[in-house]
Amino acid sequence: MSRQSPRQKCKAATVSWDETPRTVQVTMVNQSCPFCELPAERIVNQNDLAMEIRDGYPISPGHTLIIPKRHIGSFFELSKAEVGAMLELVTIAKRNLDTQLSPDSYNIGINDGPHAGQTVPHVHMHLIPRYQGDVKDPRGGVRWLIADKADYWSDEGSASS
Repeated sequence: MSRQSPRQKCKAATVSWDETPRTVQVTMVNQSCPFCELPAERIVNQNDLAMEIRDGYPISPGHTLIIPKRHIGSFFELSKAEVGAMLELVTIAKRNLDTQLSPDSYNIGINDGPHAGQTVPHVHMHLIPRYQGDVKDPRGGVRWLIADKADYWSDEGSASS
């Protein structure tokens, strides 16, 4: 695996999300997609269909992004080969982070669509190393995205279901 620039370039600036869940329409204009024009030095690792970079706005040491080389907005529109390539890289990245930083755990996630928090219309997977004590109570993990529904284990947080 080498440190080359991504194979494909795109120009994407305006994004309109249609009413079909998880479908993105990209209008090609003059602004650039930050993931399609990455400088070669940002790429930590890559294979034929995907690449690994460190997040430009990390929430923990080692916060990593796995990005398909093809510009596409939704994880659910990736080919099986692209999904496999991303999973291959996230597995390698995790092993490397284990050696380099020794995190205690990981969160892995994809924000797919604007209502899920996706701000760059090029699908990408977050690999977020977690460290003991980085938050007061890590139980629930990604469930805290909707705080009112996160705490299902205590009397105060449980809702009748």
